Amino acid sequence: MRRLRLPALVPALALLATMGGVGAHAQDLDNIDPYKMLRSLQFVQDSVVLGDHSAAEMQRFMLETIDKRLRNAESGVFEEPRNVDAALIYAMSGGNPATLEFLVARDVDGNFDDRVTDALRKYLSGKGTLIAKSLGDMATEYRGSKIAPYLALVAGNVSISRDPTAALKFYDWARLTAPGTIVEEAALRRSLAVAVEGGMVDKASGYANRYARRFLHSPYASQFADLFVQLVVEHNDAFSQDTIDETLAHMDSDRQREVYLRIARQAAIKGKNELARSSADKARILSGTAEGADALANLYGGLAGIPTNEVSAAIAAIAAIPDETLSPSDRALRDAAAAIGEEVLRKPVAAPAVESPAQVQEPSISGSGDVPASAASEETQQNPVAEGQQDPKAQMPAAPAEAAAKAEAPQTASEKDQDPEFRSFVDTGRTKLDAIDKLLNEEGTD
Repeated sequence: MRRLRLPALVPALALLATMGGVGAHAQDLDNIDPYKMLRSLQFVQDSVVLGDHSAAEMQRFMLETIDKRLRNAESGVFEEPRNVDAALIYAMSGGNPATLEFLVARDVDGNFDDRVTDALRKYLSGKGTLIAKSLGDMATEYRGSKIAPYLALVAGNVSISRDPTAALKFYDWARLTAPGTIVEEAALRRSLAVAVEGGMVDKASGYANRYARRFLHSPYASQFADLFVQLVVEHNDAFSQDTIDETLAHMDSDRQREVYLRIARQAAIKGKNELARSSADKARILSGTAEGADALANLYGGLAGIPTNEVSAAIAAIAAIPDETLSPSDRALRDAAAAIGEEVLRKPVAAPAVESPAQVQEPSISGSGDVPASAASEETQQNPVAEGQQDPKAQMPAAPAEAAAKAEAPQTASEKDQDPEFRSFVDTGRTKLDAIDKLLNEEGTD
């Protein structure tokens, strides 16, 4: 964990000294301009995303303190434009939205820009998409001001659904005008999300690499890891192993191993077997010598072997993993893979032989036995066949041939369903496969 440097601590320490400590009374705040208090909040927030998680408690304290100062400030305080900017930035930095409403209602002197406050109030109430264009225009108009990076970040947030490309431009502008701050961290992380969802592989790869270099110790870095895993698994054909290694090289061994394991897991579930094997191998190398440390690598690598000709070895490998080294979801994944492997290896059961029916005595044409010669000749006289025309009765196949053909024909589906053993086999297999599909679908949504 990174520690705060002493020179950077000066603003926060000076503010605390002026206020008389954490337990300061409201009157101790009266002589401090909101913009000075905001500087301390910005420093604390930047420290958090740079890795000092101990500053999170100070962040909450600063937000509460600034909120009280803004609410208790006399209207003359906002004749100073820097204090107006401080109130707006506070609202865009996780402050209480109701405080902005309170200040706008009391602004009888017109110190606040109504366009900006109206847009922010809609954004903070969840209606930002309705004013996406006006927010974008204001972000452009206010370039060069203190609130500009924050407005650009907000404009990017409300533009994502309507125009992802425009959102990326706002995010790029926000991070380039506020380097090393919480604004840059948020802009990079959201840029990566937009690029991943939009299939912009090159852009996403660049954003991921920058984030890993600059904000790997942010408390929001887990979101980055999720997005990076999604990017690699969904677009693995566009990534070489060197590209993946280059991004993860900024992490320590434990973090690298965690990401490789997550890649291996998702790749195995989605059938990207080569990626699953290579990532599991990377994780296994990074796992060290601790007993059971590479259990997950063995599991995910084994999953990749199920649909190959090494299925027997894969099943044996994952079956040997102790239950206590796996989470409940990974145990379910292992059981699903084992069930699939068993179905793959199961030898087909031959259907029982069907006895041929006894030959049926050929019936007479009249249906009542042999026809006397006299009757036959009489029928011939009554139903003469024209010369050169084949007797239609000659086209009828002999009854024994019909019986033989029927005996030799394969059983139909309805006939098989009548066999109890066959029906039991099919029902058992279908039940197992349905359960496996359900498990894999649940795992795929993690």
